[in-house]
Amino acid sequence: MNNFTTGADALAALNSSNEINKSREFTSLKSGSKFIVRIVDKAAVQLAYSYGIFKQVNSFVAKEPSIKTPNGFPTDNLTPWDKAYKYHKDKSKDFNDEHGQEANKYRAKQRFAMAFFNLNQGEYIIVDLSKKQAQAIATVISKNESKLGKKAFELEKVGSGTSTSVMLSPLDLEDLTEKQRTNFDKAPAEFDQSVFNGIWYEQNETQMIELLKQAGFDISLVGFDATSTKNDGNDDDPLPF
Repeated sequence: MNNFTTGADALAALNSSNEINKSREFTSLKSGSKFIVRIVDKAAVQLAYSYGIFKQVNSFVAKEPSIKTPNGFPTDNLTPWDKAYKYHKDKSKDFNDEHGQEANKYRAKQRFAMAFFNLNQGEYIIVDLSKKQAQAIATVISKNESKLGKKAFELEKVGSGTSTSVMLSPLDLEDLTEKQRTNFDKAPAEFDQSVFNGIWYEQNETQMIELLKQAGFDISLVGFDATSTKNDGNDDDPLPF
């Protein structure tokens, strides 16, 4: 790969805005939230293994993920959270015992990013769903696959706390507002997977260790120095100016 860019390409880079590379964010899907959307592609979905503890450590993915079995069990290149998971899992005799429940806190769980074209805003939104929630949505999409170009959908979340469900209900185009119908017609014909670029909150090993400490786990139990200082997570070399 050439390290140098010249001429018109260099000028284009000079005049480009950094906003183009701004990472996307998940759209908050809280209980009671409702969105009127179009399904551009049933495959507008991305799977990631996410760590986090409800109301204690926000969800994140590993910058250098571990190797896992098809069932999601980490086998090689373990992350700090995988090591915490295995520490308790290996001591557990029953999923419901103390070590079993502690292991579940640190286990990498499947999360699914699903993209929908928001008909009120005329742009994509991406929501973060559990496997069970994503399966429910995928079932509705599959049942209406032949009508995706003729139907809109209402996406909503109901329930509270950890007992929530996400629903997707088909709508006739006649039920849409004029603005929604206009945005329905201008939706992309095909889904570009680059829409997902930057959507996941990635953490490196040092950051993951700090989050383990935040969760109350004794990192010395899995071979890390408990007196290590906090790192700001910036691995880049400082600029010479």
